[in-house]
Amino acid sequence: MNTDLTSVENFSYTENKKIFELAKDFLPILGTDYVELYVGNAKQAAHYYKTAFGFEDLAYAGLETGEREFTSYVLQQGKIRLVLTTPLNPESDAAEHLRIHGDGVKVIALWVNDAHDAFEQTVKRGAKPFMEPKSITDENGTVRLSGIHTYGSTVHIFVERNDYLGAFLPGYEGHDSGYCPGTKGLKYIDHMVGNVEMGTMNTWADFYANVMGFANLVTFDDKDISTEYTALMSKVMTNGNGYIKFPINEPANGKKNSQVQEYLDFYKGPGCQHLAVATDDIVLTVSEMKKSGVEFLHVPGTYYDTVLNRVGVISEDLAELKRWGIMVDRDEEGYLLQIFTKPVEDRPTLFFEIIQRKGAKSFGKGNFQALFESIEAEQARRGTL
Repeated sequence: MNTDLTSVENFSYTENKKIFELAKDFLPILGTDYVELYVGNAKQAAHYYKTAFGFEDLAYAGLETGEREFTSYVLQQGKIRLVLTTPLNPESDAAEHLRIHGDGVKVIALWVNDAHDAFEQTVKRGAKPFMEPKSITDENGTVRLSGIHTYGSTVHIFVERNDYLGAFLPGYEGHDSGYCPGTKGLKYIDHMVGNVEMGTMNTWADFYANVMGFANLVTFDDKDISTEYTALMSKVMTNGNGYIKFPINEPANGKKNSQVQEYLDFYKGPGCQHLAVATDDIVLTVSEMKKSGVEFLHVPGTYYDTVLNRVGVISEDLAELKRWGIMVDRDEEGYLLQIFTKPVEDRPTLFFEIIQRKGAKSFGKGNFQALFESIEAEQARRGTL
């Protein structure tokens, strides 16, 4: 299957339905079930994500629940479930993962109707098995799980939870620490971006097409995503219902070190670069996150001098968008507002995008120049450009 179905030059977002139909939906995915990060201290990380991002307690597993190998805090906001896991055994695979990569995304879990079939369908098409299908049960019912490897050390776990009524998974208990500073208005995961080595983007686009039945929604090349100094290329892969969108980035040749190469250097290989999380009121979300200490990339003030010439009429007050550093872009379906955090860890790896869609189905191509200049300014401060 040729995954290069579209390019920025000829892509019309009114053709989304046709693109989704090109996805071979032998693997129906109902949504993102959870995202699991391996972290050095799950207790402290949970406090950070509750305070800074507005997540709330959902479930817990650890020594108190009989778990001897790891501690996990499960947080939720809207439809987003975030699992923060710290290994208790320094000889474990999870501990080795942390030693090499630092804090980062290990599991992108996908909600399916049949975890066994999802495993069989993907493995027979070439996926490397990670977890053979299994059932886990407690007094709240049964969950069926299976899993496959994807880029780098990242894995997909298929979660079938139709027969389960518990807080999260068997082995976890409902959890309420008593600390709940309040949500920040985050609703769901819009997309998740993977960074891979130069020359391997097409390999992983083919993986999602041939192994998981995805289609190529849009392609960006180094003419679309570049500055005087750095460049990258990207293919956005989507499943049949459009619930799951995975942009796959690779570095392109440039005068200096791109943000993707910086990620690969510090993460020590491919991985999930950022999570884009959606809100219905980006000004409120960003203002509350900034009050809680979240740092965002700086957008040059001159960006706002001409942005309305490009995007036309919007409902928001431009002065407020400029105050908070929120960018705007438009496609044939409407417009979107977006902003990017600085890396949320000491290694310049994982970060978050906050996005509000006002009809737009695109990914902010018109903002790439300003965004990359902001990222390059941060790279220069770190001495990694």
